[in-house]
Amino acid sequence: MQLSVIVPVYNGADFLRSSLPALQASTHLEFQLLVVDDGSTDDSATVARRCGATVLTMDQRGGPARARNHAAQSATGEVLVFIDADVRVHPDTLARIDAHLSAHPAAVAVMGSYDDTPEDPGFVSQYKNLFHHFIHQHSRRHAWTFWAGCGAIRRDVFLEAGGFATSYDRPCIEDIELGARLAAAGKRIDLEPSIQATHLKRWTLANLVRTDVWDRAVPWLTLMLRTRNMPADLNVTHAHRASVLLAVLAALLLYAVAIGALVGSNRVVMPMAAALVVACAGLLALNLDLYRFFARKRGLGFALQAIPLHWLYYVYCAVGVGIAVGIEIGRRAGIGAAHPGETR
Repeated sequence: MQLSVIVPVYNGADFLRSSLPALQASTHLEFQLLVVDDGSTDDSATVARRCGATVLTMDQRGGPARARNHAAQSATGEVLVFIDADVRVHPDTLARIDAHLSAHPAAVAVMGSYDDTPEDPGFVSQYKNLFHHFIHQHSRRHAWTFWAGCGAIRRDVFLEAGGFATSYDRPCIEDIELGARLAAAGKRIDLEPSIQATHLKRWTLANLVRTDVWDRAVPWLTLMLRTRNMPADLNVTHAHRASVLLAVLAALLLYAVAIGALVGSNRVVMPMAAALVVACAGLLALNLDLYRFFARKRGLGFALQAIPLHWLYYVYCAVGVGIAVGIEIGRRAGIGAAHPGETR
């Protein structure tokens, strides 16, 4: 099967020096490589050409959704494979995509996952990527959304659907939104855990929280509220939703215990502390499989450090829910953002 691999890039020359040679070393040889330079000010286009890619240049920066759509018009393959610039495929990634779609003609798209060996050794990067890996390895095989970090869609279906929504003018949930539209139209999207790639990005606590809130939680929850569709899958399972409630409760109880201790009121501290223990026990129980996974992959010390960061994730997800609900209320009242991709 002929594949067209599409890599959007904005100032990602350093990533391309690793990701493009990996694509060229693929065991699957029948593919077209298109790199879309989305207004870069570095030498991304030069690096891409040196690595044997056909480079398409956007007239101005418009985000990866617009860049991918532009490349799809020039693609010659039956299948469009979307790979982010900061993703390094395995030698068999493209072959596995081809094999899956060839073996499952009813599937219009397939997505994989990050592997469990992210490039950056920092704690936050390791946590974020292992969390993503765990979620994609344990979610439903028939998905209701799509992931463009390492995923593929049959070209005719992509064009018929109108591609990615270009109102998302920065890296956001344009892939999730497209997947939701395809699923709503009755199209089958598969998640195949054996299709894997290495994430090269370096995460810090600041960009993790900012991305998770503004580029994931808020637009994703806004989308689900508007479409009134919230399948219990990926990181919005019932266990995750319950964890959000328990994490917020635990934060409020911790605050109450601290205030009670400051004023010297044991009548407040003791019951609040007991309730806090119960809430924390619930969080541990709901997420025990993930923490065991962390311990197996990086040791007990890593898992113990990851627990408070993971609970913080649930707390700021709750903040994202509150913002999304506010946006939706504003929209219904005739004010606010016209699209969840325009929430900033």
